[in-house]
Amino acid sequence: MRGLENLGRVRLSRHFFMRDFLYSEIANVHTLQNIPDDPDLAIETGRAFCRTLLDPLEETFGRIAVRSGYRSAELNQYGNENRLNCARNDNPLECHIWDWGRGEARVAGASIVIPWFADRYEQGRDWRDLAWWLHDHLDYSEIWFFPKLCAFNLVWRPVPRRRIDSYIAPRGRLLAPGAEPQVTRAQRQARYADFPRFRGISYP
Repeated sequence: MRGLENLGRVRLSRHFFMRDFLYSEIANVHTLQNIPDDPDLAIETGRAFCRTLLDPLEETFGRIAVRSGYRSAELNQYGNENRLNCARNDNPLECHIWDWGRGEARVAGASIVIPWFADRYEQGRDWRDLAWWLHDHLDYSEIWFFPKLCAFNLVWRPVPRRRIDSYIAPRGRLLAPGAEPQVTRAQRQARYADFPRFRGISYP
């Protein structure tokens, strides 16, 4: 227990600690543990994820809600085998097992919600407005959007793939890996012209 407490206290970035990503509804309901097999690797990739992607979001939109963060390989496999919306451990797009890959295969990701945008999405705002903002401001690898709350999987990799997909209409792939957007930068900027200033929140 002491080791898990210490792991949870590890600071990943200015705004996030490891504990922010260890909670799992699957683990709680099914009385399973969610502890990294390789804590050092999970911390390393988690830090890169938070510093590269989540901190800029937090400093632009305010508090970010983590819907699903880290999953151990054992927990993720259980979720997949029991059809609990978990990809196979060896799925190339799996991003929740932060201590799975090595070298350029390292990966870290989470399912998150931006409350600021979720309110506007509920009023009819197009998810692509947020997608293009993310594309133009963050060094992401993959993004997958989901209908509820306009939640999305946000993924870090050492070599970003720059891919965007969505389960929200219009469903499918918005941007293929390595491809250029089919809309100009000016057109993209017009879609998110009313968004808060990038990293405009000043913290003491």
